[in-house]
Amino acid sequence: MKVDQKGHTVTIKNTQGDFNSFLENVTQQYKTFEKQNIIIDLLADSNLTDKDLKLFLPLAKQHKKAKKSFVIVVDDFDFNAVSDKLTVVPSLLEAHDIIEMEEIERDLGF
Repeated sequence: MKVDQKGHTVTIKNTQGDFNSFLENVTQQYKTFEKQNIIIDLLADSNLTDKDLKLFLPLAKQHKKAKKSFVIVVDDFDFNAVSDKLTVVPSLLEAHDIIEMEEIERDLGF
């Protein structure tokens, strides 16, 4: 697991190749990242299913309640198959754009 922090956003990348252990590590270390916006970078994982991504739902809900953004980046995926409670995008640039838009919305009180 590789963690990059830029400003108020932390990007967590799966470098292990094992999705389940990555999910477990992110869950265990969540307290470390809870005060920042989180980007989960799964671009290296090519065989993910919508069920795999839905495993992030409890963390995403908890994070959004804390008024922070939680975005998952997955390439080559059916984005309509994922719950509307998860924010899933195809690139890191889009993830940063989403976080910026959500920050503006929170600043405006939405």
